[in-house]
Amino acid sequence: MKPTGYTLDATFAALADPTRRAILARLAAGDASVTELAKPFEMSQPAVSKHLKVLERAGLISRGREAQRRPRRLEPRPLAEATDWIERYRRIWEGNFKRLDAVLQEFTIRQKKTVHALLDEVKPKPKKRRTK
Repeated sequence: MKPTGYTLDATFAALADPTRRAILARLAAGDASVTELAKPFEMSQPAVSKHLKVLERAGLISRGREAQRRPRRLEPRPLAEATDWIERYRRIWEGNFKRLDAVLQEFTIRQKKTVHALLDEVKPKPKKRRTK
């Protein structure tokens, strides 16, 4: 088994390329051969094969065997590990944003109180009527 850091690094490196993300999206619909995966791209089959090797090294896809056909299939584990890693930081940032919202709300309330106090100070006072 590869160390977690390496798997995560390889996963993110593989996901950095839009062609590889498109290949993964296609494989999410089911297994496909290199020829089937190469169809939507304006690149040679060897170029697509290079992308597939990167995805395989990252553990994101695997190669099956059906007679002469070598279909690729999506392997969910590395994506789950990346999702778990991202989720940890999402929770941290969500907490930070909630605290920031509370500070901003408190600041807004204090600012409104200050503005109202200043307006009360400059508001003309009603004149007292003289009684005769």
